[in-house]
Amino acid sequence: MILMAGKIDTSRQPVDQMGRPYNRIALVFTMLVGTFSTFLTSTMLTTAFPTLMKSFLISANTVQWLTTGFMLMMGITIPITGFFLQRFDSRKLYLSAILIFSVGTIMCLFATDFGVILVGRLIQGAGVGITAPVYQTIMTSIFPPSQRGTAMGTAGMVIGLAPAIGPTLSGWILMHYSWRMLFLSILPISLLVVIMGWFTLRKVLPTRKAPIDWLSVLLSVIGFGSMLFAFSAVGDYQWTDPVVYVTLTIGVVVVCLFIWRSIKISNPLLQLKVFTHREFSLSAALVAVSFMSMNGFTLILPLYLQTIRGETPLASGLTLLPGAIVIGLMNPITGRIFDRMGARNMAMAGMFLLTVTTGFFIPITATTPVADIVCVYMVRMLGISMVMMPVTTTGMNALPLNLISDGTVVNNTARQVFASMGTAVLVSVMSNVTKNHFPNRAVVKATPILFKKLALHANVVGFRYAFAIATCFALIGLVMTFFLKPHKEVAS
Repeated sequence: MILMAGKIDTSRQPVDQMGRPYNRIALVFTMLVGTFSTFLTSTMLTTAFPTLMKSFLISANTVQWLTTGFMLMMGITIPITGFFLQRFDSRKLYLSAILIFSVGTIMCLFATDFGVILVGRLIQGAGVGITAPVYQTIMTSIFPPSQRGTAMGTAGMVIGLAPAIGPTLSGWILMHYSWRMLFLSILPISLLVVIMGWFTLRKVLPTRKAPIDWLSVLLSVIGFGSMLFAFSAVGDYQWTDPVVYVTLTIGVVVVCLFIWRSIKISNPLLQLKVFTHREFSLSAALVAVSFMSMNGFTLILPLYLQTIRGETPLASGLTLLPGAIVIGLMNPITGRIFDRMGARNMAMAGMFLLTVTTGFFIPITATTPVADIVCVYMVRMLGISMVMMPVTTTGMNALPLNLISDGTVVNNTARQVFASMGTAVLVSVMSNVTKNHFPNRAVVKATPILFKKLALHANVVGFRYAFAIATCFALIGLVMTFFLKPHKEVAS
């Protein structure tokens, strides 16, 4: 059965690598549920930080590693998954990743000290770092090029919607239950996916006994791990702090060595020959730049709502929820439109909306109506839905079938690195501008009311500059869309 522009085409029965027929809809549904449950946890803990700080008697700098460590482990694991996809049965690989994620979830659920819950989060991140590329590779491979837009749009619904609703769901759970319920609510879903997957998943990707280059693994872990750590640490330190620039320098140097080795050896961990395909290279760059604007902005806006407007975590999550629903609903629709129109015109329109709506936030004040923020954010997410999966799909369509898994891993790695980079840049700009505009402490004793007013203004200016940088990222992406090739019909 083939999912086709919102309809089921029963003219052809898909078969797995063993030549046995399977139910494609059941396979896709299982992976949708599994990937949704794992991606949901990437942002669920952000609203639980104050509660966890009280429970474990830790500082804000310490508790944030539950999210930073999770993202770090994802970034380290994703490049290695390229080798896993070559070597191991895709069915067993996906089920193993869900089990790894479940083990981490159980550790977090029963954690009695911070060290245990941190290790649990790292294990969760490793599981998600495997599920994401496997999920996207399978979704791309089991559909012909003319239907990949619909398939990737469905995939994008999960990847875009789950992290977006995480903070809202978390805020509601914490209002009624213990923080442990955040993990208890996810665990049964993960275990159900394992049971469902045992019957519905199939080996749909070819494998071979590819040798692993352990030096490349080491370089990948050190290089990407150091870069992601440096970008994550900017929120707590300055760019001039050795913790940031030393680890960033090490990361860049080691990643360069990793790239050099990947070009030289016959069986690299990341197959960089995907960049010889112009359309893939352009789409990967465009999506990476878009992620810089999207992810950093998604972190900055809730900070504005909570620090400037005094909103609760739940309220700030609810403010972003309509936008999350828009991207969740629109990703499958834009995927179907892509199958008919191609990516160029959609990407231009989407990046234009993203640029304009991000620019709307530059003159933001402490009294900007929340209704305006909600509406503009919804349009912004509509623009993102018109860019992400269509552009990703057009890049994947430019690759031969044997390079699709490598292209997926390269795409995910670039997204992870550039998303962290964008977040680090925006947080750094916001912090430094706020600090530079902050009133002198002497004003506190002389006129406390004036000091409070000036301090609030300094914070608002910091957010304005951050939104301006995010707008620049979006503008760069808009220019890049003009270099995409016009649509042409592809064979089904």
